[in-house]
Amino acid sequence: MADVLQLMEYLIERVKSQDMEVVLVQAWLIWNQRNRVVHGGKFHDPDWSNNRAIEFLEEFRTASVLMGPAHGRQSFRDTWQPPPPSIFKLNFDATLFSALNSSGFGAVIRNEKGEVMAAMAAKGPTVSCIEEAKFLACQKAIEFAVDVGFSELVIEGDNSSVMKAVSAL
Repeated sequence: MADVLQLMEYLIERVKSQDMEVVLVQAWLIWNQRNRVVHGGKFHDPDWSNNRAIEFLEEFRTASVLMGPAHGRQSFRDTWQPPPPSIFKLNFDATLFSALNSSGFGAVIRNEKGEVMAAMAAKGPTVSCIEEAKFLACQKAIEFAVDVGFSELVIEGDNSSVMKAVSAL
């Protein structure tokens, strides 16, 4: 295979959906294990990875059922609206990791077809509240967009205070 995208296309065409889910979770676990070892953590036996992937998917499915239809997943196609042609949309969000005493944020830039043009995620500093994290996420997302060369953007976030502040600029 010439690249990972071709490998993924090959697998998607030939592997059952449930088996593909296991493959993707295993890939994620391998990447996490690599990071753990690089940063001084313990190496897990490969059998652990295989078993954990299946356990992880079972936990996810159970949680999805327990959440019920009131908390059902919506695909971004149901709510996400594309930007006008030749303009890109920057979506961002933030979260608090209270156990780690830090925040985290991410951003994605999509074209009018919904295709991802660039994305980022990063660990953030300790903040006092989620609103502060959302403001920081917005700032970092805009800096990221400029750094990767995007200037014509529609900016979208889920916090009205942040969006009012951005609109006022």
